Amino acid sequence: MPPMTTPHATENPNQVRYDFRAIETRWQSHWESNRTFATPNPGDPNFDPIKPKYYILDMFPYPSGVGLHVGHPLGYIATDIIARYKRMTGFNVIHPMGFDSFGLPAEQYAVEHGVHPRIPTEQNVANMRRQLKSFGLSYDWDRSLATTDVEYYRWTQWIFLQLFNSYFDPVENAARPISELQHKLEAEIYFVTVDDDLVPGNRIEFYTGDPIGVRKWHELTPDDRDALINNHRLAYLAEVPVNWCPALGTVLANEEVTNEGRSERGNHPVYQRPLEQWMLRITKYADRLLDDLDLVDWPESTKLMQRNWIGRSEGAAVDFPVQDSDQIIRVFTTRPDTLFGATYMVLAPEHPLVSSITTDDQRDAVADYRRLAESRSDVDRMAETREKTGVFTGAHAVNPTNAKPIPIWIADYVLMGYGTGAIMAVPAHDQRDHDFARAFDLPITQVIQPPHEINVDFRDEAYSGEGANIRSANDEVSLDHLPTPDAKRTITEWLESKAIGQAQIQFKLRDWLFSRQRYWGEPFPILHSPDVQTPATTKCILERTTYENPVVE
Repeated sequence: MPPMTTPHATENPNQVRYDFRAIETRWQSHWESNRTFATPNPGDPNFDPIKPKYYILDMFPYPSGVGLHVGHPLGYIATDIIARYKRMTGFNVIHPMGFDSFGLPAEQYAVEHGVHPRIPTEQNVANMRRQLKSFGLSYDWDRSLATTDVEYYRWTQWIFLQLFNSYFDPVENAARPISELQHKLEAEIYFVTVDDDLVPGNRIEFYTGDPIGVRKWHELTPDDRDALINNHRLAYLAEVPVNWCPALGTVLANEEVTNEGRSERGNHPVYQRPLEQWMLRITKYADRLLDDLDLVDWPESTKLMQRNWIGRSEGAAVDFPVQDSDQIIRVFTTRPDTLFGATYMVLAPEHPLVSSITTDDQRDAVADYRRLAESRSDVDRMAETREKTGVFTGAHAVNPTNAKPIPIWIADYVLMGYGTGAIMAVPAHDQRDHDFARAFDLPITQVIQPPHEINVDFRDEAYSGEGANIRSANDEVSLDHLPTPDAKRTITEWLESKAIGQAQIQFKLRDWLFSRQRYWGEPFPILHSPDVQTPATTKCILERTTYENPVVE
C-alpha cells in the first residue's frame, strides 16, 4: 500500500488543501499495477467458488466522439457504488467495461477526414479509457473489449449462424435446428398451410382425406421446399420498407430520422424504400415475451410498457375482393362487429397492389402522393395531430357483409410494416377514420348504438366503445341488437363459414430489422449464390465462424 499523503498547509493553519492530482494519481496507479479490481476466474489462485456471484454491466459508451460527456459518469458512478458494496459484502463481482465502437458516426467521420474508421475509433477508445480510469471507477480492465475486436464479433457472427440454422417449433415453443424441421415435414409430423404456417399432423387427423389448403412435403417442388425452409429460419432475408438515406448510404432507424424526414446526423433527406434486409423472427416469441413478464422483478409500469409494445390483439382477418378484379385485399381488425359500417378502405402507399388497381385517370395523382410519402418518417406519418392526406386510387373493393362497393384510397397514416398494410375504414367508430372521412367527404355509417347514457354526434366524432349493433344484417347473418362480444363472435363464425375470413391473433411487435448497408460494422458471415432470384430462395453457399472486414483505402 502506498504511504499516506500529508495534506499541504495553507495560510490558515486550520485548513488543509486536498491535492487531488497527487492523491488520486497515486491510488489509481496502485489499483492498476496491483489489479485491485480484477476478478479471478475458476482455476486462478484467488478464486473462491463459495462466494455468491454478482454481474454488473454498464452500457458501453460509443467512441464516435473524442471523449465522454457528463451523462456517462452520472450512470457509471451509481453502478460503481453497487459494485463496491457487493465486493465489501462478500460477493464475487464482475464489473467490466467496453466500447460500442462500430457504427455510422465513426464511418462518416472517416469519410469526411479521409482516414480508416479504425484509426479515430481506437484513438477515442484510448482517451475514454483514460477518462474512465481518472474517475476512479472499479472496473476490471482485464476484461475490457471493443465491439470492433475480431475476437469479440466472431461470437456475434456465431450467434447469427445459430439463428440462421434454427426455426421456432410451435409445439415445443422453442428454437430447434432447421434440420429437424425438414425431418418433421418429411415424416408428416408437420404439414404446411398456404401461408406456410406449420400444422401438427395430429391436429388434422379428424379430417376425412387431406384437409383443404394443407400441403405435404413430398408435394412441394425443390424451390418451394427451399422457400418453406427459409420462411421459418429465425434469421432470414425479406424485402421491407426502410428509411433509406442516399447521402449516408445506409438504412436508418426511426429514431435516427427527424419529423421533417431528414437524417439526425447531417440533416440529409431520407426516403422510404423497399430493400432486401436481414431480419430476426422475434414475433415467434411474442407469447413467451408476454407470459415471462410475470417472472421478472420489474415495476408494473415497465411491464405495462412492454405489454403495450408487444401489443397482443384478438380479432379477425377479413378478405375484401377488389371490384372487377380477381385481387383480394386482406385486413386485420379487432372490431369485426363493425364490418357493416366499413365505407372505404385505405392502403399504405407502399402496398404491392396499389400499382395494379390504380385506374389510369388517377395514376399521376397516386404516383405523386407515393413520392411524397417516401420522404416522411413512420413517426411523422403516425402522428395523431397531423393533417390527414390521401389520394383515391380510382378502384373499389366490395364489403363482404353487404356487397356494397367502397372506394380504395392510399394514405400515409397506414404503414406497410404494420398488419397487412391495409385497413377497412369504419369512420363512425374509429376517430382516425372519422377525421379522414370528414377531410374527404366520405360516408359515415353508424352500426354500434352506444349505451343510453352516452350521447354522440357522429357528424363531429366517432364512438369507439362497445354497445349493441344496428344496421348490421344480411340474408345470412344478423348482428342487430347483439352486444359487442356476441357480435364479434357471430360475424367471425360467419366469415369462417364463407371462407372469407378467420379469427386471428395479431401483435404490434414486428420482426427485428438487423441489416445495415455500411462498411464499419460486423460482417454477416454468409455468402449467397449469385443466381438467387428472390429472398425466399436464397441459398447459403458459405458459412464461416469469423468473417472480417476487408481492409480498404
